Amino acid sequence: MAEKETSSSGSVGKAGGAPYILDERRRAALAEIDNAHFSWFHVKVCLVAGVGFFTDAYDIFAINYASTMLGYVYGAGSPGKLNASQDLGVKVATPVGTLVGQLLFGWLADILGRKRMYGVELMIIIVGTFAQTLCGQGHAVSIIGVLVVWRFLMGIGIGGDYPLSAVISSEFASTRIRGRMITAVFAGQGWGYFASILVSFIVVVAFKDKILSDPDWNHVNHVDYMWRIVIGVGCIPGVLALYFRLTIPETPRFTMDIERNIMQASEDITNILTTGKFVQDFDAVVQRVEAPRASWSDFWAYFSKWENAKILIGTSYSWFALDIAFYGLGLNSSIVLEAVHFGTPSSTVTGTQFIYDNLHAIAVGNLILNVAGLIPGYYATFFFIDTWGRKPIQLMGFIVLTILFMIMGFGYDKLIATSTGRNVFVFLYCLTNFFQNFGPNTTTFVIPGEVFPTRYRSTGHGISAASGKLGAIIAQVGFSKLVNKGGTNAFVPHILEILAFFMLTGVFSTLLLPETKQQTLEELSHENQHGFVRGYTAQIEVKDGIVVGRRAPRA
Repeated sequence: MAEKETSSSGSVGKAGGAPYILDERRRAALAEIDNAHFSWFHVKVCLVAGVGFFTDAYDIFAINYASTMLGYVYGAGSPGKLNASQDLGVKVATPVGTLVGQLLFGWLADILGRKRMYGVELMIIIVGTFAQTLCGQGHAVSIIGVLVVWRFLMGIGIGGDYPLSAVISSEFASTRIRGRMITAVFAGQGWGYFASILVSFIVVVAFKDKILSDPDWNHVNHVDYMWRIVIGVGCIPGVLALYFRLTIPETPRFTMDIERNIMQASEDITNILTTGKFVQDFDAVVQRVEAPRASWSDFWAYFSKWENAKILIGTSYSWFALDIAFYGLGLNSSIVLEAVHFGTPSSTVTGTQFIYDNLHAIAVGNLILNVAGLIPGYYATFFFIDTWGRKPIQLMGFIVLTILFMIMGFGYDKLIATSTGRNVFVFLYCLTNFFQNFGPNTTTFVIPGEVFPTRYRSTGHGISAASGKLGAIIAQVGFSKLVNKGGTNAFVPHILEILAFFMLTGVFSTLLLPETKQQTLEELSHENQHGFVRGYTAQIEVKDGIVVGRRAPRA
């Protein structure tokens, strides 16, 4: 039950005064985190958060492959294919849900706590993913419609993972390794993407004889098993990580600056750094300090200052521009490979042999794109982010991507005219994947987890990430509506030219951002940390979780 707190007076600057001592204790506790040596606890945070991102990416990008399978079973034509609206629905539902989840969980994590919300989003992902494997066709409802609903709900959980994982990693990390820790968490995205393709490849090979035994491509019943397996496997890493998410400790920064309990936060830091465990004494005296608190008026006062507003604008638009390319291509790489005739089956192949050859070629093509570009890009960032810095990597990425997309777009017809040219195109495509991750795809995730004050850090990250998903939605809708304008896949070169323009705009939004390497989270908040604790409220004595009395604060 909430207790009304009564303020006690005290001069911040008065030597020996309780507010002064608590202010010093807060800064000393923050210094412990910022200067801590790398430990097993840091590894645990990276693994627990990273597995979540592995799951997120698997569930998002598995549909890139599963949509082709769905088309063979439930689509029209020979071979079957989802129409443009169906393909758009199953691909855009998750980004829409993700946008909602990023805003909702970003806000809730700043209100209720990182620990309280961590794990909730993973449970939503697990339920939403498993439910997709049980979808069926009926007279009253189509299977595509049901999939869209469940993928939207799954997306809400995925959206919650973005601000929570970024902020938890950031607030537990020491200053000198913070960039690498957050990047290591985000790199789980690349491995999840890779796993979705690898599982798809294994399933196709395992079902080869079954596919070929189907009578014709109008009765590919075994493909119905395949897409369900591909999507359903995404539940496994989430289930394995759930216990650890539910038992991870609250970040000391939340306890200190939002719950305003400096004494508890100091004890938490000592326990975490020495034993890696979290101990909560429910009989302890709770001493709340007076410090800036989140409210609409405070939010407006903070972000109405241009030095803070420009950072939110920079993180949001940079992520928006990046995701137009990352998801516009990432969810449609199979279509692009088909457009350039990379690995597509011979026109002489027919029947179920065509289906097998096409699914096999799509898997191999996507494996090449992932291994040659995506995964190396994450680790290039990992090695340079704490020395070179976030801002130079993001600027370099946007500039190189602008050039690559211009070459691929304006030189498209000449490149795909010959087999050598097609190989060059795929090489350039791999480079775009590399420089997305050794560039803005990683840094747009890292920077928003660092540049906002604790009371708005998760909210700010959620707003930035949601802006990115708005870009992903626009890209997917635009790709779906434009790709066949003028003929099958005829608009692909113009889409690449459009992506070049958005990469160029990302260069300018990056200029609004500060460099965050080797600076503490408090330095980046643009708030004076001396006298951050302005006073204190009455101590509350708790016994077995029940408030039983109050005591005057002691210095």
